[in-house]
This record gives sequence, C-alpha cells and structure tokens, in this order.
Amino acid sequence: MNFKKSFRSSLAEAFELPKEILLDLPRVTLVGNVQIYVQNHRGVVEYSDKIIRVSVSGGELIIKGEGMTIKNIYSEEIFVEGIIYNLDYAV
Repeated sequence: MNFKKSFRSSLAEAFELPKEILLDLPRVTLVGNVQIYVQNHRGVVEYSDKIIRVSVSGGELIIKGEGMTIKNIYSEEIFVEGIIYNLDYAV
C-alpha cells in the first residue's frame, strides 16, 4: 500500500469514517442470491443475462448467474437482480 492510501486508511480509522469513502473502495451488498448492489463502480464492462462485469477501483467485479438484469444504474451505483451463482473480484 502506498503512503497516500496508508494515510487515508489511518485517517478513516482515527475519525471512524467508512474506508470505502476515503479509499475509493467498492461497497458490495448481496441479498441472498437474488440481488446485488454495488457502490463506487466505474462502469459496466460486459453485460448479458449470464454475466455482468463491473469495473471498480483496483479491478473488476464479475457476477455470474441466470436471468440477470440491471435494474438501476447511476454514476456510482448499480443494482442487479437475477439468480446469482458466483461473485468474483478480479485484480
């Protein structure tokens, strides 16, 4: 971890702030195997009903399943529904 990220991480801990805000980390919320909500994304790389690849800081989130649809997408938030089989974070 470089000095800037280390400093931000220490700052987040000292002031009890969420690290994803200061470090630009993705925040992923998975509801069972039917919904996923991703904050701090950088765009959709690939989209089909079986796979959705989302660019995030430091890599990609790869969501695999069936009948997957993007229900909402905003500049920093994305909401996906479907039957989710696998979630990977690829660097």
